Amino acid sequence: MRIEFRLPSLGADMESATLTEWLKQPGDRFAHGEPIVTVETTKGLIDVEAYQDGQIADLVVAPGTKVPVGAVLAHLTVADSDQTAAPVSSGAGVAPPQATEAGEPIASAGPVEAPPASTSTVTATPPPATGRARLSPAARRRAEELGLSPASLEQAGPATILHVADVERLAAARSAAAGGSAAPADPRAAMRAAIGAAMARAKREIPHYYLGLDVDYGAARDWLARTNARVPVQERLIDAVLITKAIALAAARIDGFNGAFRDGRFEPAHAVHAGVAIALRGGGLVAPALLDADRKDLPALMRDFSALVTRVRAGRMRSGEFSAATITVTSLGAEGADVLYPIINPPQVAIVGAGAIREQPAVRDGQIAIRPILTLALAADHRVTDGRAGSRFLRAIADLLQHPDKL
Repeated sequence: MRIEFRLPSLGADMESATLTEWLKQPGDRFAHGEPIVTVETTKGLIDVEAYQDGQIADLVVAPGTKVPVGAVLAHLTVADSDQTAAPVSSGAGVAPPQATEAGEPIASAGPVEAPPASTSTVTATPPPATGRARLSPAARRRAEELGLSPASLEQAGPATILHVADVERLAAARSAAAGGSAAPADPRAAMRAAIGAAMARAKREIPHYYLGLDVDYGAARDWLARTNARVPVQERLIDAVLITKAIALAAARIDGFNGAFRDGRFEPAHAVHAGVAIALRGGGLVAPALLDADRKDLPALMRDFSALVTRVRAGRMRSGEFSAATITVTSLGAEGADVLYPIINPPQVAIVGAGAIREQPAVRDGQIAIRPILTLALAADHRVTDGRAGSRFLRAIADLLQHPDKL
């Protein structure tokens, strides 16, 4: 069976990507989870993995071409028995959206920026040159920030959808035509703009509610010290892994916090893929997933966490890690913040922020004692749960951290 291989959404802040390298060529076979193509986004280079076993039939998009989320990149041949699987790329079996932020359908391979003729013999087919352009909501806001008239941009060019990068390119071109100097694009500024647009959308569309809980971290800290004293340095665990495992187990046990909100309803996930917020060198933030975080033991989760951070900070990531997250964990404890009130990463419905572990007076067995206290802050979607369920969720995390030997 012949199917389409499309560019998946690798985060709520992603609108497009530039194809940089094909890792497979026509006739090559691939297995489920094997990288097929590398694309570049504001987050860095990401290897897009196959959703199922198959073979490359033909390539549609050439290296150097910029395409929107949902664009057809290639055609694949898969076994007829796989026909029930989604004919898209996604490391965790989550189909990428086939529409823009505003919900309009996307042309299969446009808008594009034509690559140099020498890059490849394959080409991308541009959309029909009729009608008028439309701006995505994020692109409209960016145009206003740059002092461009959204109406004038919509009247120019072929009928297609303009994204943030398209607006910035047009702004640079107009500046150059007017005698100004077109400054090179700043990747950090582009990432910050993308993050800002995604978080603004999340705050507009998701009815957040927030809860906080102070957790006595003494049992976890003492267990961690004893455990790390018995293993080599390279096998030692860190607080972030204990906290992430506790959150993942609680998400598996308490309904309403692990999954996605799509098409007006909550879709619970069948596994807990914990997105972990990682700061990038030079600025910016990404939240790829630790897959099956609730099912792995702590040493395995620590190895996955270390490998994930290394890949992310080297600028080389995997698509499955971005499309798979079902709940996110974020922390500023290392920076000294006591409390972190996060924003939900759509289409997820919950995120947990962990603050610094700090010594402070606490009542224990009727006596005042100095204890290590960790403050957890939950942001959750009121369309799915309410404060009572959120309180149970936070309490479940706290109870798990009191028995770290069972994580």
